[in-house]
Amino acid sequence: MILLDTDVMVDVLRGYEPAIAWLTVVSDSEIGIPGLVAMELIQGCQNAREQKRIEKALNAFPLYWAEAQDCDTALKNFAAHHLSHSIGLLDALIAETAISVDAELATFNVKHYSVLKELKITQPYEK
Repeated sequence: MILLDTDVMVDVLRGYEPAIAWLTVVSDSEIGIPGLVAMELIQGCQNAREQKRIEKALNAFPLYWAEAQDCDTALKNFAAHHLSHSIGLLDALIAETAISVDAELATFNVKHYSVLKELKITQPYEK
């Protein structure tokens, strides 16, 4: 299973050719989105038309949410690594969501996520 981080989803939504080509190659894998990534994408919308387009695109992917236990672990990781590695609040929750469902996280945010040794990270294509 592969979960898509926000940066990858932005490329997909913009029709960035390497992102679309990569999605085609991995189409045999189950591809999903952390629910918080969906919320970040909607938060970035500038108007109702754009939001409807994003919501329609999100319907093509199953959403995965952190459970309460995952949130506890994300809090511990956030507290342990926020100052030293600049991991953000949402990044800690997104990472723990991927860990909890045993998924690879497709992202280019390797710097912040690399401190979480249990997280499987893939940089899906060249930027």
